[in-house]
This record gives sequence, structure tokens and C-alpha cells, in this order.
Amino acid sequence: MADTTASTRSLATLITARRGQNGLHWSDVFTYVYLLFGVFLMFGPVIWLVMSSFKTPAGLVEFPPTFLPLGQVEVEVEGYDEPLLLFDVAMEDGTTKQLAQVRRIGIISQMVDPENPVETLKVPIDQRSKVREFRLATENYVDPLERFNFIQFLRNSIVVTVVATLVTLLINSMAAYGLSIYEFRGRNAIMLFVIGTLMIPITVILVPVYLVVTQLGMINSLWAVILPGAATPTGVFLLRQYMLTIPKDLIEAARMDNASEWAIYAKVVLPLAMPAIAVLAIFSIMWRWNEFLWPLIVLNRSEVYTLQVGLNAFQGELDVQWHYILAMTVVTLIPVVVVFAFLQKFITTGIASSGMK
Repeated sequence: MADTTASTRSLATLITARRGQNGLHWSDVFTYVYLLFGVFLMFGPVIWLVMSSFKTPAGLVEFPPTFLPLGQVEVEVEGYDEPLLLFDVAMEDGTTKQLAQVRRIGIISQMVDPENPVETLKVPIDQRSKVREFRLATENYVDPLERFNFIQFLRNSIVVTVVATLVTLLINSMAAYGLSIYEFRGRNAIMLFVIGTLMIPITVILVPVYLVVTQLGMINSLWAVILPGAATPTGVFLLRQYMLTIPKDLIEAARMDNASEWAIYAKVVLPLAMPAIAVLAIFSIMWRWNEFLWPLIVLNRSEVYTLQVGLNAFQGELDVQWHYILAMTVVTLIPVVVVFAFLQKFITTGIASSGMK
């Protein structure tokens, strides 16, 4: 509790700090404008995405677009089975009256007064405007989760992300252990070769990796998504640089106590390298959760689709269901945001420490 209060005080002091004694200095104004602009650039698109995910299909194609999700008001009119859309109509005497549209023929709308639906009026469409209200289209979230098997897609993504992250941490930490703890000729050359693989575009290795996966019989299996990207040069480099900072005396002391190499790796090195491992875990979760191209290639059955591939199912040749795509995009962002929010402190700590010698 004391740490939270101190952090809040420090944040308040940082925000209210200024150079001017009696007022705002020009640098204070520039700083606040710059920071507000940065916040807008970072969070503006996300907020717009969330707001758009609650809009109806008609609301998404409106021009000019609206920030808030608005829906046109419908009214029950006597003599009509279905609710009718409500409009503000400019009358000939200069007044404005709310009328309900019965049908539209070209540029003319046939409209009635909801309170007196006996008489039908013909109104040009340029003399009317929609009566709208704030309305959240929650069906954008409910329908995909109930009708389009998105729960299965979510389950597949969770399995792929969790298993792939664990495998990635194991393989990368073992490779980093060998390249940092052991002294042998060619160690730096091997590390340069590993880093050099970062320059190889993913499109170059797609066909060879696909042929290998096919020969192993893993097509349409989640293992085809999990295993090919298990070893990452970024992870090996990050963990190796961090493990180089571990004092050699600890390793030698463990060996003098007759500890095996596996025991040194599991009980000495891994606990000390936990900040860097946490950083790699965050990166791996984001990589695997957002991966699209490779799962699209190796997964052809809908029951093994991940979330990103499932989103592609809403995009057809003639029709794109943007309201479902936006809503499910928000759903896919939630796990990444939660993981990043709780583990972000490890990012700067782990990366800063991994660069120390």
C-alpha cells in the first residue's frame, strides 16, 4: 500500500512539474502538447476500434463517420407489422416533424405520421434526416461466439500460445545456456549465424517448412503451428546476453558441489535469468497470438482454426462482415493487453540487463 501511494505521488509530481515559476513556460506547453499528441496517436485508433465494434453494419458505412455507435430509432405504427424507421422531415411551412418511413422509391420516400398513420405523405429524401440514438450493437459479439464457433477458435489460440511459449522458452534457454556458459571455439561465430537468420524473410522458408510439416503428417494439426517457430534467434540472443552477466563463480561453485549440468541449468541459471525469460514470454505470447500467415497455410479445417484465421472467414469475395471482424478483433486484443499490462515492468528490466556485460 505504501509503495502504491509513493508511486501515485511520484506520478502526480511528474505530471504537475513545470519550469515556469509564476506560470507555464513555453517548454511546459510544448511538453504537454507533445505528450497529449503521443497519447492520441497510441490510444486513439484503439478507442475508435472499440467504438466501431459496437456499430451496426449500416453505421459502419455512414459518411461522415460518427465516433459513438448510433442506431436509427424505430417506432411501432398501427397497421404495420414491422417497426418503421423514424426521420425528422422539413415540412413546407418551415416546421420539422417526425415521420416514419413506409417505403422508399428512388429519391422519394412514402412516410406516415406515427400518431395519425391514415394519410401517406411523399417526401424527397433530401428533406429528411435520421432520428438516431446511442445504441450498442452487442450482437456483434454475441453472434460470432454463439453461431460461428469462435469459442473453439479461442480455445485453439490459447492452446497454441501457451504450448508454443513453453516450448520456445525451453529451447531458447537451452541454446542460450550453451552459448553463454560453455567456452569453446566458434561460439561467437555460431551466435553471429543465429542472429544472421533474422535477415531471412519468412516467405523464403515457407515452402521448405511446409514440405517438412507435410512429410511429418502434421497438416491440419495445431502442432504444425507450434513447432516450426519454436526456436527464435531473438530469444536466443536476448537470453544469451542476460546469461553472460551471471557470475562464473556461481557456476564453478555448483560444479565443485558435483551438480550436474542439468541441475546448474535448472536450479542456478534459470532462476537468475527470470527477468529475461519473462520478457521473452511476453514477446512469444504476442507473436503466437497474432500469427496469421503460417496458420492460414497449414490449417484447412475450421475445427483447428485459430482466432486470426477465424477472423478471415468473415471476409468473402463479395461481402465483408466488418461488424463481426471489428468485434472479434477487440476480443483478440484483450489477452495481449492483459499480459502486457501485468508484465510490462519486466520488459525494460530484462532488455536493459541483457545488454550489460
